[in-house]
Amino acid sequence: MLLAILLSALAMTAIVAVRYLVTSGAFAWATGRVRPGHYAGLDAQIRREIGWSLAAAAIYGIPAGVVAWGWQERGWTRIYSDWSDWPLWYLPASVLAYLFAHDTWFYWTHRWMHRPRPFQAMHAVHHASRPPTAWAAMSFHPWEALTGAVVIPALVFLVPIHVAMLGLVLAIMTVMGVTNHMGWEMFPRWIVHSRLGAWLITASHHQRHHDLYQCNYGLYFRVWDKLCGTDRGLAQP
Repeated sequence: MLLAILLSALAMTAIVAVRYLVTSGAFAWATGRVRPGHYAGLDAQIRREIGWSLAAAAIYGIPAGVVAWGWQERGWTRIYSDWSDWPLWYLPASVLAYLFAHDTWFYWTHRWMHRPRPFQAMHAVHHASRPPTAWAAMSFHPWEALTGAVVIPALVFLVPIHVAMLGLVLAIMTVMGVTNHMGWEMFPRWIVHSRLGAWLITASHHQRHHDLYQCNYGLYFRVWDKLCGTDRGLAQP
């Protein structure tokens, strides 16, 4: 049993690492095509970002591997695979529930990490990326990575979700994490400045966090920033 859990943890670590390298690599390549020279002179920073990110991959992968083993071998979680187990309307509802719960956890832990002591102890690693690049999405100190690694594994014990919808949540988490750090806005103005865009976080919103630090703490949505008075709008294009 211990060997099976270990192998599952190693497999998930490899999956998280490859997912990071492929996704960040693809958007970094796109940046080079769309914004030539945008990352010029940042080679040393990018190497640091990749190093921290691969270390974080293990911290994300180990609990995910344990949970994956528990789901398959012991039925520990509330992940389900039969489409008929819950009504169809619940599929998108579960995705939104996971994203909002993750966003809530991220907002408050992220805001806490901007207090002087936690910032110096852990979050300064992430903000050492100046400016952030597509490789910076997972560039975390191990303690910060741990705060993020527990969220989805905890939620699958509490909130039912179809395995395909869980995959969608992880895909959204990955893509938004990378695109929010690219240093340029890939979405058109008619989305970013729309009524819907006013509640979603894209690179224009998160770049302002990296510029000003004490604002724009959210991950997916601007709900908590707006409610708590920490929303400072969008960075200039």
